[in-house]
Amino acid sequence: MTAEEYYELIRPYQDALQILMTRLDVMNHSIYSSSGKPVHTVQERIKEKKSIEEKLACLSLPDGLEDAKDNLRDIAGIRVICYFVQDIYNLVETLKKQTDLIPIKESDYIANPKPNGYRSYHIVLGVPVCCLDATEYFPVEIQFRTMSMDFWASMEHRICYKKNRKNKQQLSRELLEYAEILERLEHNFEQHNETLKNQ
Repeated sequence: MTAEEYYELIRPYQDALQILMTRLDVMNHSIYSSSGKPVHTVQERIKEKKSIEEKLACLSLPDGLEDAKDNLRDIAGIRVICYFVQDIYNLVETLKKQTDLIPIKESDYIANPKPNGYRSYHIVLGVPVCCLDATEYFPVEIQFRTMSMDFWASMEHRICYKKNRKNKQQLSRELLEYAEILERLEHNFEQHNETLKNQ
């Protein structure tokens, strides 16, 4: 994929990303009205050219523009860090009620954590992008996490990413234990969630 093809590819994904970012901003200051905002921070990103090429290679696909468009659902990504688990489910349900967005794929790793302890809620939404003569839907992946989920995932990535460790099994057990400790802390904080009391 040439640099020109890459920039041609990502342009509509940038538009789709901006549309969803605006929706999330509106939801953040309106979903609970005076009870507080559900979102702590939001991060956005467009996959870099090298990452797209590497992912296509892992899928044994050519690295052309159409191959990326047809096979990748995470070219545009948003990570939403919430205060409480219930905030995540409220935001997801509110997004799914918006008739112009199309849910493509959902993975609830909060209700069903990965074996290593990873917890998050992933949803891929088709977002309409209007061109001169047509409207086309582009996928944007949103990862919803609480602050404790994000802390665990960031540390796990920092410690384990592309490293060959001798004590891998013990480290895996420890990381799972830390995930369980954080989940218990999160549950305790959730009991003080004023937004739940006001619903």
